[in-house]
Amino acid sequence: MPLRSLVLAAALVGLTVPAQAAPFCLGSPPGVHISFGVSVGGTFTESEINEFDLMRLRQKGVNATRVERWSGCIRAFVRKPGGGEEMQFFDPRTFERVY
Repeated sequence: MPLRSLVLAAALVGLTVPAQAAPFCLGSPPGVHISFGVSVGGTFTESEINEFDLMRLRQKGVNATRVERWSGCIRAFVRKPGGGEEMQFFDPRTFERVY
């Protein structure tokens, strides 16, 4: 019976570590937020959203090669100055980097 409990405890720890390590982008930044909405046309496709996010990040000086929405964040693959790429996460409302 103790071995079974040990295996179960190890499995639970293994399941919680990735969730704690993942960025979370759904919280609201501090302050007062006012928004107005006008909608014309239909919804955007995933590809169109990714293109918009890539354009906005590049406007902010992020040298991203591709982006996608992931776990409430924008996951971007960014060129490193010395070569190669690294994965970085950004808030989809503010386009600020999330650590």
